[in-house]
Amino acid sequence: MTEVKRLFDFPYYQLEHYPLQSSLVSKKNGEWVSTSTAEYIDKANAISRGLIQLGVQPNDKIAIISMTNRTEWNICDIGILQLGAQDVPIYPTISEEDYQYVLNHSESKFCFVSCEEVLKKVNRIKDMVPTLQGVYCFDELRDCPHYSEIIRLGNENPHLQEEVEKRMASIDENDLATLIYTSGTTGRPKGVMLSHKNITSNAIYSAERLPIDLGHTKALSFLPVCHIYERMLLYMYQYCGVQIYFAESLETISENLKEIQPEVMTAVPRLLEKVYDKIYAKGTELSGIKKKLFFWAVNLGLDYEPYGQNGWWYESKLKLARKLIFSKWQEALGGNLKAIASGSAALQPRLARVFNAAGIPVMEGYGLTETSPVVSVNDMRNGGFRIGTVGKPIRETEVKIAEDGEILIKGPQVMMGYYKDPEKTSEVLVNGYFHTGDIGIVDRDGFLKITDRKKEMFKTSGGKYIAPQLIENAMKQSRFIEQIMVVGEGEKMPAALIQPNFEFIHDWNIRKGMKLSDDPHELVNNPKLIARIQEEVNHFNKRFGKWEKIKKFELTPEVWSIDSGLLTPTMKMKRKVIKERYIHLYNKLYGHEAE
Repeated sequence: MTEVKRLFDFPYYQLEHYPLQSSLVSKKNGEWVSTSTAEYIDKANAISRGLIQLGVQPNDKIAIISMTNRTEWNICDIGILQLGAQDVPIYPTISEEDYQYVLNHSESKFCFVSCEEVLKKVNRIKDMVPTLQGVYCFDELRDCPHYSEIIRLGNENPHLQEEVEKRMASIDENDLATLIYTSGTTGRPKGVMLSHKNITSNAIYSAERLPIDLGHTKALSFLPVCHIYERMLLYMYQYCGVQIYFAESLETISENLKEIQPEVMTAVPRLLEKVYDKIYAKGTELSGIKKKLFFWAVNLGLDYEPYGQNGWWYESKLKLARKLIFSKWQEALGGNLKAIASGSAALQPRLARVFNAAGIPVMEGYGLTETSPVVSVNDMRNGGFRIGTVGKPIRETEVKIAEDGEILIKGPQVMMGYYKDPEKTSEVLVNGYFHTGDIGIVDRDGFLKITDRKKEMFKTSGGKYIAPQLIENAMKQSRFIEQIMVVGEGEKMPAALIQPNFEFIHDWNIRKGMKLSDDPHELVNNPKLIARIQEEVNHFNKRFGKWEKIKKFELTPEVWSIDSGLLTPTMKMKRKVIKERYIHLYNKLYGHEAE
């Protein structure tokens, strides 16, 4: 019997308990191509033998850079880990300069890339990475050896399997498994060292919160697998006998959902916001009784509380709303979803309410790369769900709140440390507790609630503390506001830089016959739009204390995105970069002379 203690134990465990014909499924040339559990293991072993033939030793580092989640990623992952080597997943859209830094810092020997776009970036910097001996591609390209070359090499050397098994047997659960470079909102990426035990314990304990039938379930995977969130879940799915379908891209998610009809998927709040906004926009296009019914259902959903807390009269209305309106929302997401795990940023309570009311269970969780990642997660069963919280901690996890409100974590998922950086490690790992940098509370029933980022809180010149995330999350509920960053450290009052939701404003402009320009640079200076956004700000300001209210704002003409360098790969704002980019607007807000 396979006991899962190391990451490469997961597929073997699946083979024993839930041997699947479709363990990993990717779309190739318009067709879904299945890899069975047995084939997955065979190919991973061939990769291991091929890498031994190429001279890979225990503790060597091998980078994987992929634009999409795909079967090859998992095969290479297991093939590398079985050798006692470590893989280094790299986010594909970071700069060439960061590629160079991560490959050099990790001293990567080989690199797997997904496609031509990534290959070009690697080729431009590979001469500056002296340790790099070879690059292999998942797509078939003329100027790069295909990853199947390593499989072929492994198949030509079956006698090396004995060496593979010897190495597997020598790997301990506490050994280093992977280096994950966090795309910090400031400074150089830090290499988080995660052991086999860090991630396996997290996958097994997180599985206890997943309300699915083991061995009879499909998952859609599309969040970047180079982040530990989606990657840990892929191991968890393997443990639970879940068939993993990889979405073709972020653009094809809605199409893939309808094709696959999965029971489970993960999401980040930004994605759920976009899904909701699209549904809402369709509702506004309706007329007459259909429109009335749509908004009646939405408003009902916004009052949702789990476990029938609103009473029988509300529940009977909800049943009707689900039948008439919400069933169509469910269909748009494939019709079978039993759980959407939301993480990486705060989920607005209104979204948690409306999706759960619609019978689309969105369960918010909390974690960090340094905690492999899950610390806590909501679970609809046994009273384990509370809106506005990130659920209760998973098994063997201790959450302690420090005197200043910081959340401290102790448990098997806490990282080994930062690679080659004992100084930064000792700053965050103190007496066995990981200092998260997040502020929160644990309520009397054991639910954890995140209130802010410690690093992001600031004081105004009047000495008042401002928690920007609380204000930002409230204001982002406005359909006019795509992104908002609250500023004002050391200034007399808080103010904001706002990126308008240009898509929504375009529709609003047509609907109202405003005849505003579609050029964002003209739009952000238009008095009518500014006045309308001021109304939104005034509305949300009512929720906050006098010292917290946004007194002034400036609109930015560019879309804040990962490509523009203003958001991290997990869609968090790079506050320092945004402030520098719009320093002229910041100075205007506070009447400073241009610097």
